[in-house]
Amino acid sequence: MYLGTGARASASIASVVAVAFERGARVFDLAPGVLERVADTVSPQPVLAVVGFRPEVLAEAARPGWAAGDGRALVVVCVAVRDPGNLGTIVRTAHASGASAVVCTPGTVDVTNPKVVRSSAGSLFHLPVATAPASLDALDALAGWGYRLVATTVSGGVPYDRLDWGGRVALVLGNEAAGLDEDHVARVHERATIPMASGAESLNVAAAAAVLCFEARRQRSRADGRPEGRAT
Repeated sequence: MYLGTGARASASIASVVAVAFERGARVFDLAPGVLERVADTVSPQPVLAVVGFRPEVLAEAARPGWAAGDGRALVVVCVAVRDPGNLGTIVRTAHASGASAVVCTPGTVDVTNPKVVRSSAGSLFHLPVATAPASLDALDALAGWGYRLVATTVSGGVPYDRLDWGGRVALVLGNEAAGLDEDHVARVHERATIPMASGAESLNVAAAAAVLCFEARRQRSRADGRPEGRAT
C-alpha cells in the first residue's frame, strides 16, 4: 500500500492502514508529488495498493459455486462490452442489485483494466467475475445449469417491467454499438426491451444493466414481502 503526503491524517485512511498492518501488508509513505506521478488519473485518491486478482474461467465441465446457488440467482453476461467504464459500472450495478456473478465473454474489455477496477468502486473484489473462452458455449453452460437466458434488445422484446424476473436468470448484454448478433439472440429464452421516448435510438449498456438488474431486485423483493433495500 502506498500513501500520499498527509494521507494518515484522515481517520478513514488510518483505519485502512491499521487493517493492512494487521493482515501483514506493507505500507509506504510517499514523498510529495510521487503518488501523483505514478497514478494514472489526474487527481488520484491518496491511497494506492497492489492487489492480486484473477477472474475464474467459466467452463461447462466445471460449474462454479455461484452457478449452483439458490433457485433465484441472477447472473449478468457481458458479450463484447468494450468500454472499461461500462464494464466497471456493470460490475458495480450487479453487486448492488444482489446479482450472483458477472461473466465476461471474448471481446469484452479485460476486467483488470485500471478503469474497470476504478469504475467498479470495489465491487470487483466482492462479486464473482468469470471469463469464458466462447460466448455461445457460456450461454449453453448457463442454460444447462438451469438459467433462463434473457437478452436485451432495442425493440421486439417484452417490456422489461412485464417480464417475469423470478427464478434463475442470466441477463445477456451486448456490445455498445452492435448489440447482440443473431446467433446470440437465437440462443436465449426471452428478450427484454426498455421502452424509450420517440427519437432515442438506444440506451447505454451500463444504464440498461442498471434498469434491468434493479427491476429484477424489485420483483424479487416484492415476492418475498421485504424492503427493496436502502436508498443511495
